[in-house]
Amino acid sequence: MPLVDLSASFVRKAKCPSGRRKVDFFDQHHRGFLLEVRCSGGRTYYQRYTDERGRERQFKIGSAGVLSLQQAMKQARRVLAQVTLGADPQKNRERLRAIPRLSSFVHDQYLPFVRSYKRSWRTDETILRLHILTALGTKHVDEIGGQNIAALLQKLRADGYGTGTTNRVLVLLRFMFNLGRKWDVPGFEDNPTSGLSTAPDVQRDRFLTAEEAHRLVVALKADENQVAAQAIILLLLTGARRNEITQAKWEYLNWNKRTLLVPVSKSGKPRLIVLNAPAISLLRNLDRRPDNPFIFPSSVSGRPPPSLFFPWDRIRRRAFLEDVRLHDLRHSFASFLVNQGVSLYVVQGLLGHLHARTTQRYAHLSQGTLLDAAELVGPIVIAPPSAPSPPGAHADYEPLPT
Repeated sequence: MPLVDLSASFVRKAKCPSGRRKVDFFDQHHRGFLLEVRCSGGRTYYQRYTDERGRERQFKIGSAGVLSLQQAMKQARRVLAQVTLGADPQKNRERLRAIPRLSSFVHDQYLPFVRSYKRSWRTDETILRLHILTALGTKHVDEIGGQNIAALLQKLRADGYGTGTTNRVLVLLRFMFNLGRKWDVPGFEDNPTSGLSTAPDVQRDRFLTAEEAHRLVVALKADENQVAAQAIILLLLTGARRNEITQAKWEYLNWNKRTLLVPVSKSGKPRLIVLNAPAISLLRNLDRRPDNPFIFPSSVSGRPPPSLFFPWDRIRRRAFLEDVRLHDLRHSFASFLVNQGVSLYVVQGLLGHLHARTTQRYAHLSQGTLLDAAELVGPIVIAPPSAPSPPGAHADYEPLPT
């Protein structure tokens, strides 16, 4: 540990002794300030100090090829000033280096965690991949502020995304930052979503008419992707959710009882989809791959399609139904049933709802059905079949003599 009078000339001429990997030259005038000279010829300035626990630490100031001796000494004095005030410069630097980028946190910690318990983790992965990581993934988490998230939400709205999507983005970011803080991950001390609120959800009531449903089926049967088209027809015939059909396997079918098992539904419990005659006919006419368990496998990967959006978007445009979402087929299934006089209780069972109030969301009645029901009251009120007798009166009643 040579103690020398560090000067610019000394720094230029200093060499590592033969047979050694490196040597530290300490300045005799500035306690703890040193020049490290390596056998490769590299030179680096450091400042040593003792932290509040009495441990010796070393802070790297920078390369002697970049910083002058005066610049390095000036930085060394700043380091000692921070130590005097109770800070630990090296610890702060280590903490900053430990703060992950958002993309690293998502792939290394968040997604492995939610895969272990959350059935809808694929939805999280899709939202992260399509919306969040493209905008914020390269930022360290402590660099993400409320203004960044507000700008992301505003861009999504400008791109035409509805409140459902923007609210999911905000809720997912809030959940991730809360988890990071709970797990003591550096950089998650503050939650940048705390000052932002979700937008009121807009309830959409879009139901196909019989003519629109027929037009849609014609477009589906003519589409080039018949795997996706047949899956979409089955959605309309059964009122099932997208994943209940796309993830279906042949072993889930009970041909005798005409049901399709959903092992784990949205409620977390198994349920049965009832198959009507056209649905049974559709399934019987499908080409079944003997080596593939899925009813609707992708022709490319052999796996269920992660989304039907692209074929659906093409098909609905050809049917001139650009405003119809895939989930509106489920709404329409319930609407058709209710308008045929099927009770909400039965519709609830077919849709797999746990609560009747959820079924009310889908049980749309057409204006014609409402008018027909209202007309039933008219004859009863306006033209009763016979005038009722007063309460307690009899046909042979005669008044008593006074």
